[in-house]
Amino acid sequence: MSAYAIEAEDLVKKFPRRVPPENQPSSKNPFTRLFKHPPLTEFTAVDHVSFQIQRGEIFGLLGPNGAGKSTTIRMLCTLLEPTSGFARVNGYDVVKEANLVRQSLGIVLAGERSIYWKLTGRENLEYFAALYHIPPEIARQRVNELLEYMELTNRANELVEKYSTGMRQRIVLSRALLARPPIILLDEPTLGLDPQAARRIREMILDLKNQGHTILLTTHYMEEADQLSDRIGIIDQGKIIALDTPAALKRRIHQQDVVRLEVAGWKPEMAAKIQAMEGVNQLITRSLDSDSVWELHLHTENSRAILPRLIEQVNYNGTHLVNMNIVSPSLEDVFIQLTGKALRD
Repeated sequence: MSAYAIEAEDLVKKFPRRVPPENQPSSKNPFTRLFKHPPLTEFTAVDHVSFQIQRGEIFGLLGPNGAGKSTTIRMLCTLLEPTSGFARVNGYDVVKEANLVRQSLGIVLAGERSIYWKLTGRENLEYFAALYHIPPEIARQRVNELLEYMELTNRANELVEKYSTGMRQRIVLSRALLARPPIILLDEPTLGLDPQAARRIREMILDLKNQGHTILLTTHYMEEADQLSDRIGIIDQGKIIALDTPAALKRRIHQQDVVRLEVAGWKPEMAAKIQAMEGVNQLITRSLDSDSVWELHLHTENSRAILPRLIEQVNYNGTHLVNMNIVSPSLEDVFIQLTGKALRD
């Protein structure tokens, strides 16, 4: 058996993409323009990605939308075949031994309706247990255990369409655990959940680790990644640009101050002026609400030196400072420094 639960080396995934009309060569023949097939080019979604995941650890994979997280997950669970490179899951090659890979995995994919809303929670789990060829007696026992573990026993015989979003996600997670796989892939498991439901899922993820499962987690929530992950890989534009423990990643910018401001009446053109100030290393802005209140994240090596000029620049031409504080670097600040953008950009 391999020393690693998951190994990826030089994984590449390319997709065909149509060339935009403005970049296509012009033709004087109108029929040619109407009926010819548009030329194709290649888009590299995952670009020579390599990492190893130890057995029994939670590995977080972070990146903005379109960075390659979900494509990587789909290659590891055999839904997509790599263009080049290789990956092993539980020691099995994802291309040559795809069936054995699937037997080793429990999968929760983001945005996928992977359960049947016109069945009850119990019926869903019994149906998927049959697909896994779990003997009926064992299946009944596991379904009852999972319903109790997920705190769904009292609602087990209700249609899933009557469940809350958090309850449906717990049924999806139960389905992934039916065959007792050693490795679980969780693609944004708390997306769209209310805080209480999200907290319950996080508790379950930690409990699953304590039971010996290896977990690969993608998430849009920095606090979640920081709280759950033993190690984190940051992916941007298809490449792994950092890989370490959360504490070690945060130490990378330990010598910098992080200034966070809330500004009312913000004007986007002010960003360039602040970014150009001496001593400002990084600036990220994002809207907080519809009343022109914006949040600014600013990295500097000496916050005291720039504060007077910063406040003067902010309180100018109808804008004013609402709130300001100087904090220790967080995982999100590491991400901003490495990628130049916030996670949700």
